[in-house]
Amino acid sequence: MEEKHNESAWYWRFLVFGTVALVCVVLILIGICGSDDGDLANIFQEGMLLRSETVFFTVILAILLPVIIIAITLVIVKHGRGFLWIGSKRRKKKTGSDGVRFRALAAIDQDAAAAVTPERVGAVPMLKICEDFRAYAASQLKLYYEVDDIRRFIAGFSVSHLMIMQGLSGTGKTSLATAFGAFLGNPSSVISVQPMWKERADVIGYFNEFTKQFNESALLKRLYEARYSDDICIIVLDEMNIARVEYFFADFLSLMELNPADRCLEMTSDSWEKDPELFENGRFRIPVNVWFIGTANNDDSTFAISDKVYDRAMVMNLDRKAKPFYARSAAGMRLSYTGFCTTVDWAKKSYTMTSRNRRKVGEIDRYLMDNYHITYGNRIRKQMEEYVSVYIACGGTEEDALDDFLVKKVLRKLEGQNPVVIAKAGKGLTLKLSELFGPDAMPLCRSYLHYLCQSVS
Repeated sequence: MEEKHNESAWYWRFLVFGTVALVCVVLILIGICGSDDGDLANIFQEGMLLRSETVFFTVILAILLPVIIIAITLVIVKHGRGFLWIGSKRRKKKTGSDGVRFRALAAIDQDAAAAVTPERVGAVPMLKICEDFRAYAASQLKLYYEVDDIRRFIAGFSVSHLMIMQGLSGTGKTSLATAFGAFLGNPSSVISVQPMWKERADVIGYFNEFTKQFNESALLKRLYEARYSDDICIIVLDEMNIARVEYFFADFLSLMELNPADRCLEMTSDSWEKDPELFENGRFRIPVNVWFIGTANNDDSTFAISDKVYDRAMVMNLDRKAKPFYARSAAGMRLSYTGFCTTVDWAKKSYTMTSRNRRKVGEIDRYLMDNYHITYGNRIRKQMEEYVSVYIACGGTEEDALDDFLVKKVLRKLEGQNPVVIAKAGKGLTLKLSELFGPDAMPLCRSYLHYLCQSVS
């Protein structure tokens, strides 16, 4: 019925067009063939309309032209509907009136139904993960990292699903993140952050009201794919602070604080029948097996990362390149997300902070609060406990883990203070560290405090 209605509409449209064309041509000819004095009333009286053969043929053409137009119109409407409606059909497909507005995600649903699940490795000792990964990066990828850097990376990776890797350009921040994905048999996805990113639509895409299609971003497609597997999925946000992280990544920062079952992105305000299978009333739950690793450079072209982001993320500093070394040949490890979680849980239960170091860290916290009004909350305290446990399981020592954690998560808060306060804090904290841990202990903290004092002098 709809097709017949459209056909009738086109028929009358062209009929009206032909009639108007006929009237216009006749009026033009009347003007051309009119009398010399231009009096329209004398045209037929003086017989000037048909006074020559040229005028005769012109009149015949004027009559035939509209008739031809109408005839062609009728033929097209009757036998050439495909030609007329091809544009409308294409528009129908483009505008999503077929009910599919997430085309890339729908394709992932179809591929997942026929996919074969590869075999994965279960729980593996944390020390073996570190040793094999370092050997794999060196022997297979020609990427060389210090043992301590590998321990810091794996320990930070175990504590938070958001990591920030910062340091000098060319030290291998992005390479480290992509190498770990290759080692696990699930290549990392590198998303280049753009300077104009300001909101979540820049990250996951947006719904186009005109085409009725959702423009799915590469990040959204990677998140959706991760829901169909038990692999560890790594998404690298390259040049993360070239835009304001707390703006474009705000939704993810908030959701990652919730229980995994509650980490849902509001994708659409309604639900269509052909929406992706993993959507629930227009909402999509962020997979638990996804890690975000942001690389950050500190220069004039970037923004400072706020405390809100630093507190939720684990931070790793890469300020130097390791020297090449000989490494045994090592293959990748298809470690599953479930197996990795089992390994992390075992490390947290097997290695814990000693009560003596808890007391020392508590004294540093009180010292910072009393003298500089700086403190940290339960989130950072929990991260510290977990970080120390995994770092020891990776083959490190408890003191080295505390030294690295305090620099990145606690002493960093001094950077926002007045220069006079920073200079005073540097000297006071150095003496406090010597009192609690010994004169030669905590080298990273001492070096950082010395750097702060030099930067304001």
